[in-house]
Amino acid sequence: MLEIIYEDEQLIAINKPSGLLVHRTSIAADEQAEFAIQKLRDQIGCHVHPAHRIDRPTSGILLFSKTKESLPLLKAQFAERMVHKNYLALVRGHLSEKKGTIDYPLENERSKKLQEAVTDFSVVEEIEIPYDTTGRYPTSRYSLIMMSPKTGRTHQIRRHLAHLRHYILGDKKHGNNKQNHFFFEEFGLENLLLHAYQLELKQPYQNETIALRAPIPVHFRTILHKIGMNYHQFI
Repeated sequence: MLEIIYEDEQLIAINKPSGLLVHRTSIAADEQAEFAIQKLRDQIGCHVHPAHRIDRPTSGILLFSKTKESLPLLKAQFAERMVHKNYLALVRGHLSEKKGTIDYPLENERSKKLQEAVTDFSVVEEIEIPYDTTGRYPTSRYSLIMMSPKTGRTHQIRRHLAHLRHYILGDKKHGNNKQNHFFFEEFGLENLLLHAYQLELKQPYQNETIALRAPIPVHFRTILHKIGMNYHQFI
């Protein structure tokens, strides 16, 4: 059963679990996989249409239109950068700046052309734990950060943090294998620690602001608890 965090006559939003695809793709066409769009249709007995996408390993807010008429209105808000999005990520290291903007173009995976990519960030909490994960220091540092993408490039947050060498824990494609292995062996980490936490947009017909919030999932807060980082404000 999918967790529904908002619903009205035109819209519905879920807290997508990590590992669930939004819809069938050519990559996953032959897999025995479940898809958020079909699971939600079956759950509420209504056709739904995704207004945006989040990566398969990313958890958090996923917004759908319940009518074909409202879908282009929602997509226009995303395209015109009218939607405010906040993601939580647990990353390797302490950032040199506690608040700022990553303005670093990313290559389009198909065209290979560079595209504008901008992400605001702010550090929520930092911690140092008594483990040597690099073979050089007796302790290791980690940060919980809030990421606010202003553009919507593929894997933008993950690639931007990899560019800064503050890899997201559990990121198998853009992360650090040594850190991922350590967190798997020591804390049982099996998921990407990136969560779509907040989404703010206009209700397309009533012009009212809708502010959505998806509590962090069990796998994320379990890791935060094990390393001694506070997470209660996000549940």
